[in-house]
Amino acid sequence: MKSLSQGGKVILVGAGSGDPELITVKGMRFLQQADVILTDRLVSPEIINSFASPTAKVIFVGKQCRRGTSTPQATINELMVLYAQDEKLVVRLKGGDVSIFSNILDELETLVQHGIPYEIVPGVTAALGAAAYAGMPLTARGYSTAVRFLTAYKSDVVSENYWKELAQTEDTLVFYMSSETLANVVGQLTKNNIAPDKLLAVVEQATTPFQRVYTSSLYDYENKLSEQKFLSPTLVVIGRVVALQAQFQWLQASPEPVEYFRSEVAVNNENEQLALTA
Repeated sequence: MKSLSQGGKVILVGAGSGDPELITVKGMRFLQQADVILTDRLVSPEIINSFASPTAKVIFVGKQCRRGTSTPQATINELMVLYAQDEKLVVRLKGGDVSIFSNILDELETLVQHGIPYEIVPGVTAALGAAAYAGMPLTARGYSTAVRFLTAYKSDVVSENYWKELAQTEDTLVFYMSSETLANVVGQLTKNNIAPDKLLAVVEQATTPFQRVYTSSLYDYENKLSEQKFLSPTLVVIGRVVALQAQFQWLQASPEPVEYFRSEVAVNNENEQLALTA
């Protein structure tokens, strides 16, 4: 298949939330044509192994939040520009969907600033993947009429007034990147008298072979889940739809906690240096 790299271009692709078969056909097609792939940590290694062009240069540019070494966003931006200006077709492969809690705005601004053409290919975001694989329809009739995607990765991200609204809404709440502040999330909602029939689900490594789902009443969180250590990535779902999980779960839980997404810290550093000095 002929490469589309003439003149250089960047394709921002959502890889889906873990299961490699959740990538879109369009995303897969671009991987087969790519000269360079800049891939996040939360991308199934099977996507690269199965769909990437065998001649593509794969550079791991993962982030690990407060854990371990992360690739600076400035480095990712520089790599996109470097290879696109060298007339390469660059696939910027992101976990989940490219537009949900990602740094796509920084990358788009960089591409526009340098006059580099680009396309955006959406993916299955973690909330939708986790809900489907855990058997929790996020807007199930009679349980919820809307869903909110939020993050509380720091204790002060959400204001006091907004916590009050969240505690009273009938919407399903989905928190990204919030496992480390989960006690604060639960504390704020219970302090503001969230209804007891709105339950908590923590979905660990959603849609992967090692997915595990932990459920609890918010008012029983301290006794049931407060000491649990969750593997990254973790998604939190709060609402009445969580009650459906016991009835409609179809994916057998992993018997043991096993990390699905490998750390690529050493590879990251080596590849970045090679790329920037090439």
